[in-house]
Amino acid sequence: MTTIKPLPELLINQIAAGEMVERPASALKEILENSIDAKATKISVQLLNGGIKQLRIADNGIGIAKEDLIPALTRHCTSKISTLEDLQKISSLGFRGEALASISAVSSLILTSRAADQNHAWQVQVDGKLVTQPRPASLTEGTVVDARDLYSNIPARRRFLKTEATEFTHCEEVFKRMALVQPEVEFLLQHNEKLRLHFRAADSFERIEAVLGSSFMQSVSFVNEQAAGIKLSGVVALPAYSRASRDMQYFFVNSRYVRDKLITHAIREAYRDVLHLDRYPGFVLFLEMNPAEFDVNVHPTKMEIRFRDPRALHQFIFHVINKSLAIASKAAQADLRIINPVPHYPEYRPVKPEKIAQSMGFYRQLFAVDEEPNLMHGVAANTCQAEFGENEALNAEKNTRETQKPDFPPLGYALAQLQGVYILAQNANGLVIVDMHAAHERIVYEKLKAAIHDDAGAMQQLLIPLILNVDHTDIVFIEENPDVFKQFGFELAVLSPKTLVIRAVPAILDQADIVKLMQDLLKEMQEHGVSQLLTAQRNEILATMACHGAIRAHRNLTITEMNALLREMEATERADQCNHGRPTWFEMRMENLDKLFMRGK
Repeated sequence: MTTIKPLPELLINQIAAGEMVERPASALKEILENSIDAKATKISVQLLNGGIKQLRIADNGIGIAKEDLIPALTRHCTSKISTLEDLQKISSLGFRGEALASISAVSSLILTSRAADQNHAWQVQVDGKLVTQPRPASLTEGTVVDARDLYSNIPARRRFLKTEATEFTHCEEVFKRMALVQPEVEFLLQHNEKLRLHFRAADSFERIEAVLGSSFMQSVSFVNEQAAGIKLSGVVALPAYSRASRDMQYFFVNSRYVRDKLITHAIREAYRDVLHLDRYPGFVLFLEMNPAEFDVNVHPTKMEIRFRDPRALHQFIFHVINKSLAIASKAAQADLRIINPVPHYPEYRPVKPEKIAQSMGFYRQLFAVDEEPNLMHGVAANTCQAEFGENEALNAEKNTRETQKPDFPPLGYALAQLQGVYILAQNANGLVIVDMHAAHERIVYEKLKAAIHDDAGAMQQLLIPLILNVDHTDIVFIEENPDVFKQFGFELAVLSPKTLVIRAVPAILDQADIVKLMQDLLKEMQEHGVSQLLTAQRNEILATMACHGAIRAHRNLTITEMNALLREMEATERADQCNHGRPTWFEMRMENLDKLFMRGK
């Protein structure tokens, strides 16, 4: 007697459901994809208890004919592919014919639909393995899928579901992903009979703003490049708009949301020079390419894909995003640097005279002046003699600012140095605050990169060579890789098994602590290995060199030196962030300063 038997159809469906329908959000994704494939222009989602109790999706698509309702609930029945050739160039979101069958196997499901050429709608109901025959129903257009009591017939599996709030959060995320990639479709989401999200039909950028917020869209660089039959479009957030998690990362391939390690690595590499290591960039990107160039049939969820030429795609994505970040307009980036004042003051408390005197003393000490402060260029000191609370003086003052505003460079001219750390400058908009070490670090880093790329790095011979005691392993590494240090602008020689002499250093680093720098470089180079050093890890070495060569905190600068640093920042690519992704400067506009001091109130 044979012990190998075919599994019952219901059990087969339940096994498939375990792979495809992990939670309500998984079922929602599959049904939404079917609605998009049906050319729906409006989709309404209703959830109860996070989708566990009820998951109802209604669309106005082309509908399902009466004779196709029962096949639509049968595994491996689909209208989207029919041959192996179709499978190798899939253009639809769904294609396996498993979604409805799997969902109906773990819930009570009602499928109602009306095809365009039918006089009325038809409905079938599935409860476990029992499927009713189609019966007339009331529906003006499209299809309604109503799944209730998910996993009620598999209690062990239902116990793996999380709380209602958690399951709704997953459903909401799936809903947002679909809304992002289908901006021409109107989407509505209700939870427990309350409207939670409503996205009207819009263009792509309007939809991104509706889903992710205006603050995100005000902080992005636009992407639109194509080459060799591949197109990448969308938006990438500027480094200042970084996140503590990957919650604002959306990548779509031919309208399909994917999570791919190759794509993630390419994007991360593009941000390497401008984003702190423990922060994550935000982006919404759409990749369009020939369906024959990738395979989506590698995972039940269809979120993982395989590319025919992954290396070429990696380089394309990396260079496009790298270019977009590099040429992002200074004006768009400057908007991120504006320090917004407190929006309102619920209570005004007069400042005590002794506090005012203390503040004035601080001002005189900071700016080394004896007269009363007047930071507004070209405005007479007696301009605002009107009583506090009247607007005439303030309006006259603002008009004077505009008519007498000098021709400032973008970062303005230096006023003073604060605590040996920050440069205070005045530009056409107001006050600019610069982190001098972070800013100089970026300048040195970009110069080092350019020198390495052009093989034009100038060496500075040391009048007195530096003697450095090192480990024997360091000496071995230097002797085995003599050309590596020359590449970075160092001339070294070995005196003994534990003694190293440094005869020349990169000219740009002549003020750095060379001994400490060399110790750090030896450590990093041995960790990375020479083969990696010449590719991805090279910039990390240069970043370490730049950090050592940058102006250190608490070093006093003259006004001339501060202005020279500001001009170099304006001429340096990506000067808005240091090598670790931190901002290098902020701007506080005059109108915001006026609000902070309640001028005109």
